[in-house]
Amino acid sequence: MRATLLLADHAQVAEGKLYINGGGWTVIGPQPMPFAIAMYVEVPWDQTNTKHSMLLELLDADGHPVTAPESDDPIRVEFPPLEVGRPPGVKPGMPFGVPLAVNFGPLPLEPDGRYVWQLTIDGHADEDWRLTFSTRPELA
Repeated sequence: MRATLLLADHAQVAEGKLYINGGGWTVIGPQPMPFAIAMYVEVPWDQTNTKHSMLLELLDADGHPVTAPESDDPIRVEFPPLEVGRPPGVKPGMPFGVPLAVNFGPLPLEPDGRYVWQLTIDGHADEDWRLTFSTRPELA
């Protein structure tokens, strides 16, 4: 599998296409702000017609899960099983792309911090499936 992730102000999937507003940033805050993660997952031919688990989790600079302040639950998104079928007439070997968008409300993250969104597919995490960003320091 291949996956591309991008931080954005807002993202949406419509008619099989990914629409991204304000994409490509790596620094946010320090005040909480809404944001989105735009994703494009490419499923190889030999992994179609199979259910795949997907998990997106927010980690701190040390690789520990970041928790929501009001609940102490880890900030994560567990996707419904991803299953891509092969339409009739498609040539063997062709991969299939799946656009995904996850929008978040403002998250209270520590100022002057470093964070990572890590995508895991079928229990496997790839270095290319990491999305690193920072929060600005508080102004005095």
